Amino acid sequence: MGGRAEGFEYVSRADGSVIITHHGRVAAKLRGGRAAEFLAEVEDDPQLAMARWTGNYRHGNERMARQHPRNRH
Repeated sequence: MGGRAEGFEYVSRADGSVIITHHGRVAAKLRGGRAAEFLAEVEDDPQLAMARWTGNYRHGNERMARQHPRNRH
């Protein structure tokens, strides 16, 4: 269900910050504790982790939700 997250890359900088890009555009900048937490999580499934951390995570139910009666305008 839904597509697989793709196109994400990250760079860990010397100052401890992490820059996450999606198709070459900066999607998120993480510093301090958030950067460390991201680096610990990214090893399992890097693309999925980066999608979650940037908010670009699709659940596959957007079309169904748009068609729900309460969401119709």
